[in-house]
Amino acid sequence: MGIYNYRLYASGQIISLVGVWMQRVAQDWLVLELTNGSPVALGIAASLQFLPVLLFSMWGGVLADRLDKRKLLLWLESALGVCALALGLLDVTGVVQLWHVLVLCFLLGCFSAVETPVRQSFVVEMVGRESLTNAVAINSMMFNLARIIGPAIAGVTIVAIGTGWVFLANAISFVGVVLGIWLMRTSELLRSDPLPREKGQLLSGLRYVRGRPDLLTVMLLVLFIATFGMNFYMTLAIMARNVFGGDADAYGLLSTLIAVGTFAGAAWAARRKTPRLTVFIGSGIVFGLLEAISGLMPTMLLTGLMMIPVGIAMMTFNTTANATIQLAVEPEMRGRVMGIYMLVFLGGNPVGGPLMGWLGEINGRAPIVVGGAVSMLVSITAWIILVRRGDIARPRPRFRKQKQHEDPPASTAELQPSDR
Repeated sequence: MGIYNYRLYASGQIISLVGVWMQRVAQDWLVLELTNGSPVALGIAASLQFLPVLLFSMWGGVLADRLDKRKLLLWLESALGVCALALGLLDVTGVVQLWHVLVLCFLLGCFSAVETPVRQSFVVEMVGRESLTNAVAINSMMFNLARIIGPAIAGVTIVAIGTGWVFLANAISFVGVVLGIWLMRTSELLRSDPLPREKGQLLSGLRYVRGRPDLLTVMLLVLFIATFGMNFYMTLAIMARNVFGGDADAYGLLSTLIAVGTFAGAAWAARRKTPRLTVFIGSGIVFGLLEAISGLMPTMLLTGLMMIPVGIAMMTFNTTANATIQLAVEPEMRGRVMGIYMLVFLGGNPVGGPLMGWLGEINGRAPIVVGGAVSMLVSITAWIILVRRGDIARPRPRFRKQKQHEDPPASTAELQPSDR
């Protein structure tokens, strides 16, 4: 993309995202090491990291609509880097304890809860509405390229020199994204007028979403699937260690293979100009089915290979949801709507994390199998409801004898966000 500010942003973001994925693997593995492989402890750590989403993500959206997004991102990205630095220093000096990790997980979650809606809504200011779909796809590709590289590097690094140096490397990686944002040409940003500080702006965002059936459909389905089906940061660690008896490099391999699939899914999504409702819900059904099957595979190799199509379906689902939300809202509401979207996307983890951890204590395969089954069932339910409402048209019956001059029967209609 030939936009100077976006090139700076993307260059720094890819470096930082590699570091973030390295830390995710190292953090999960450190918790398992400190607790002798307790899935419940891993679920608690995940809950503490995602709990702030419930508390602060919508307020992050309000701040995105009120303040200068670029300046806000500079402070937030710096704070995330400091959290990684603190955990790294505690680990390499040998004084780290479980409560240290849990506290820093919570702090990291607080900053991330505000940073994510601000960053998501800042993209359109860099590229403009006409290039937004392409930018969303590129963001997804960067995210998943980092998801391929980061866990692979982390797995090898943890085995060689330990988890602490992974956290320190992530802290250094934030220098790239902060520098990229700092060097942007502010005159080229396509800023919307900031909202004045008024009461009720958060509630007005909720009322806006409630009055948009298209946004509600996307968000409710994302809520269920993200809560129960997209817990791979935890379920793959449980599978690698407690089911297959692997080490950190085994966890890194499984994470890398699912990232290969998500990268391929993002590349495919980049070719689609407009999100389609049938693709969105259909990918949810396929994702749930493939995830449940992957949890039943007898060997780690087969589980890893299944992660590739699982990743493709998952990223098709996520990218379609994100593009639908971004393109369907007015500029003055984008920050708040993205805050609500990130709430439903990540806010279910405080519930899903401990629940999947509890299932993992009973059977290491159960979290993936149950998560896939729930994802498939809610997607099928959504499909049936939308067909009955007429949001997805029923295919017309085909008759054996049909006159040549008649138009062929219509295929299943695709509902665009603008049609609602």
